[in-house]
Amino acid sequence: MKGIIVVTGASSGFGRLTAEALALNGHTVYAAMRETAGRNAPQVQAVKDFSAQHKADLRAIELDVGNQGSVDAAIETIIKADGHIDTVVHNAGHMVFGPAEAFTPEQFGELYDINVLSTQRVNRAVLPHMRERHQGLLVWVSSSSSAGGTPPYLSPYFAAKAGMDALAVQYARELSLWGIETSIIVPGAFTKGTNHFAHSGRPADLARVAAYEAGPYAGYGDKIQEAFGRIVPDDADVSGVARAIVEVVNAPFGKRPFRVHYDPTKDGAEVAFAVIDRVRDEMLHRVGMGDLLRPRGPASA
Repeated sequence: MKGIIVVTGASSGFGRLTAEALALNGHTVYAAMRETAGRNAPQVQAVKDFSAQHKADLRAIELDVGNQGSVDAAIETIIKADGHIDTVVHNAGHMVFGPAEAFTPEQFGELYDINVLSTQRVNRAVLPHMRERHQGLLVWVSSSSSAGGTPPYLSPYFAAKAGMDALAVQYARELSLWGIETSIIVPGAFTKGTNHFAHSGRPADLARVAAYEAGPYAGYGDKIQEAFGRIVPDDADVSGVARAIVEVVNAPFGKRPFRVHYDPTKDGAEVAFAVIDRVRDEMLHRVGMGDLLRPRGPASA
């Protein structure tokens, strides 16, 4: 069954690949991005060109996940045009790189806003429509860093992604009885095929960066990136994340996996999350709330 899908942060990277892959599978896909009339104007044109070339229903839409008014306006535009939204892919995010101490608290807050609060803005706009229909799917693009082996110098990003993953888990419990499903996609590290490292932010406190570079951590930034480059296989295909999302979206109601891993580096997150999710599930069974672990079908709504 083809659906109406919103993909946040779809100007590039996982978001763009996912939006294109879903459109090629026959869905109507809104590639959400900021500044469609400004810096992302070339991306908007690329979306139009892709849609025309492949005869796919891919549409760019102005949606700034950092602005509730922008989010509300975009969601209402889609509802008016198509009547409903079937799936939201929470993909918008940003990465930073450097010693944690050198980032200001304000920088931490900005990163949390982009990676976590953005999903809350979108959810508050779209969930009333999904709850009214007792139908919908939230796909959250998490990170293997939330449970797998991690290097230093990515602390603010890892902390934010862990927060988003925890939020996704709790939302799943609070939406299942509304018939709204949740799937969490867990990509590993990719040093090629996305703009994560190229566009990553840097610490604002340059004096503290200099202190680390003058001390025992001299050169560690380069060491970390070189180490990551060595463990990521040459044939690691970042588009596999998009394919995993397409498989989830195309799966029938009640059969969608709660968590899907795509990690060519095998950092251990798949093993760790298996234990973590099982412990969480068992606790809900212990307190008599096991029904929250399965989406309730329309017939029982």
